[in-house]
Amino acid sequence: MAKYWNTEYYSQPTKEELTRKAKSSAGKARRKGIVYDPVIIKGRTICHSWWGNAWCDNLERYADYASRIERGRRYVRNGSVIDLQISKGRVQARVQGTRKTPYKVDIRISPLSEEKCDMIMERCGKKLDSLEALLSGAFPEEMKDLFFARDGLFPSPAEISLNCSCPDWALMCKHVAAVLYGIGTRFDRDPMLFFELRGIDAGKLIDVTLQDRIEHMLENAENRTSRMLDGEDLSAIFGVLD
Repeated sequence: MAKYWNTEYYSQPTKEELTRKAKSSAGKARRKGIVYDPVIIKGRTICHSWWGNAWCDNLERYADYASRIERGRRYVRNGSVIDLQISKGRVQARVQGTRKTPYKVDIRISPLSEEKCDMIMERCGKKLDSLEALLSGAFPEEMKDLFFARDGLFPSPAEISLNCSCPDWALMCKHVAAVLYGIGTRFDRDPMLFFELRGIDAGKLIDVTLQDRIEHMLENAENRTSRMLDGEDLSAIFGVLD
């Protein structure tokens, strides 16, 4: 441990060093029959979709981790996240760092309670048109508040457990921060992974919303409004003769 904190011994690896070590680690894994799913960033922009950008925006609201987050951006852009797997409530990843062996990152996110899921579905009522609109991020602006609001869909720091095999004492090291950004790129590729991570059945969310809309329409089917026309009005407009 003393050597780690000795500034003469420890220094930030260059992009070239990280790239070389990452390729070496991936090659060793392949020879063992293990296929990594790396996070690949093209250019300076980490995420491109609404889902990816929204996830990263929420991450950057964690003000206590500002310095680590900046280093995480550097690491994810350098291709240091050589493997990232998302499942219900959990993210497992490998991040190439200073040493030859990549660090193991394990992120656990508390599942949404049934009560919170019901509340979210209720607030989504009459706002969602289709699963396609949901996944494209093309839904009403007021619905987007559901993700950032307190008790919303995006996890707060208190709902996330972070662990890395590196010797850094910080709760969020740069390797963890890189993985958190990598999660956003995964949402670019497949927004359904967000719902899987949070333990939400996206299909059920849409089904419940559409069912509520249908029930609302049926309840109001007999209620006449000034916009409804009767038979005589139609005859006058279209010239329909008896």
